[in-house]
Amino acid sequence: MGEDKVKELRDMKKRSRAGGGAERVEAHRMQGKMTARERVDALLDPGSFTEFDTFVSHQAYHFGMEKQKLPGDGVVTGKGTIEGRQVFVYAQDFTVFAGSVGRMHAKKICKVIDLAVKTGCPVIALFDSGGARLQEGVESLAGYGEVMLRHSLASGVIPQIAMVMGPCAGSGAYAPMLCDFVYMVKDKSFMFMVGPDVIKAVQNETVNFEDLGGASVHASHSGSAHFVAQDDMECVKHVRKLMSYLPSNNMEQPPEKNTGDDPERRDDSLDTIIPEDPAKPYDMKDVIRKIVDKGEFLEVQELFAKNIIIGFAHMDGGPVGIVANQPMVLAGTLDAASSMKAARFVRFCDAFNIPIVTLVDVPGYMPSVEQENSSLLRDATKLLYAYAEASTPKVTLVTRKAIGGAYCVMASKHLRCDVNLAWPTAEIAIVGPEGAINVVFKQELIMADDPQEKRDTLISEYRKLYASAFFSAERGYLDDIIEPSNSRMRLIEALNMLDRKREARPAKKHGNMPL
Repeated sequence: MGEDKVKELRDMKKRSRAGGGAERVEAHRMQGKMTARERVDALLDPGSFTEFDTFVSHQAYHFGMEKQKLPGDGVVTGKGTIEGRQVFVYAQDFTVFAGSVGRMHAKKICKVIDLAVKTGCPVIALFDSGGARLQEGVESLAGYGEVMLRHSLASGVIPQIAMVMGPCAGSGAYAPMLCDFVYMVKDKSFMFMVGPDVIKAVQNETVNFEDLGGASVHASHSGSAHFVAQDDMECVKHVRKLMSYLPSNNMEQPPEKNTGDDPERRDDSLDTIIPEDPAKPYDMKDVIRKIVDKGEFLEVQELFAKNIIIGFAHMDGGPVGIVANQPMVLAGTLDAASSMKAARFVRFCDAFNIPIVTLVDVPGYMPSVEQENSSLLRDATKLLYAYAEASTPKVTLVTRKAIGGAYCVMASKHLRCDVNLAWPTAEIAIVGPEGAINVVFKQELIMADDPQEKRDTLISEYRKLYASAFFSAERGYLDDIIEPSNSRMRLIEALNMLDRKREARPAKKHGNMPL
């Protein structure tokens, strides 16, 4: 009797592991996609996965659904480890009802997120779904709502990573957007609220899946995707890499790593990296690679709003979040997209106790009627709010320019940044010297015998007196002016000093940032 029950158990588990059956699994693989279980096995440490709710199936009895019961109900849920650290996962199985979300499917997801929060472990969600299960009506929407509630409540408590491995449409697209980081797979994954057929019917516009919500669109245009992988396996490898920078929850410190890089290492090439011509660009990524451990930098949203750089690195073995203006793109000016990009990253780092290193070379905001008439003011304020709100260690280094309101926003001392440093090349001013002279000395320039010579002289004097880093240092707005070659050592020194930082904030339910 006991042997029969064990055999029945094994047969049921085998049936669950078979997904939608050999034919559907083969069709899935023919698209160049791994199955849900293959993705989970590749993501987690070998042999570490424990599955939950293997036998759960839908409870629908309409439209012939009572004849189509499959154990697991189209989503694989459970726990495992990544580099020995416990994580929880859910992976939608497109071979079962096209991965559509019904009530029981959603309940499985809710259970795994609840367990992740209770145990203080990250949750990784793998999306591959045709959307709501039409045969279940509002039950499907109720399930979606419960899942979204849990992702919302888990935000800032545990890291949440979304891997969009196939279609993710309609209500299902909310979940990735509620996660901290979104991965997409080139030519295989799509996200949109309204599909091409509906757009054609309502707007009479013809668009394909890729142009509407493909990985390239969301990585470079909407900014909804943080990373793009070439295939499923590369996506898995990237997620494992990202996890090495993140703590398991908001009560833990980020994981340390022995990189073997000397914290006192100098780099003399930094002394000459700033061009003599203040209008000539240089690549801020070169600066980043020279100051972080082993030159390793995991850039986030690399293809979106390229005028600002965000990402993770190690400094003396400790994870840090890097925010840096990029002079190579739009001269490093801030605009609406770059402000939003950086603001959300700053808030993530703050939520999970990751120190923020800000490298500043910003000539101001993008001068544009289109920007001003749209959302520049609101979005620029988001970045200011994020820095002001953040209580994690904040260290800032001004390399060349910090002009106008953009100076204030980029982690200035006035937003309670802990340590503010600058290179001797730094210029900090209300406007650039050229613009200031045109206003302050307008009459003198008109009356001068040689206006150009007079202008050049006045610009030089203004730059020395008012725009120089020494002017700000005299007033305590900079803690020190340092030799560029010593940047790594001085930044690490500041981060080590701030290791036990505590900062009190006014008691409140939450602020109201300009969303």
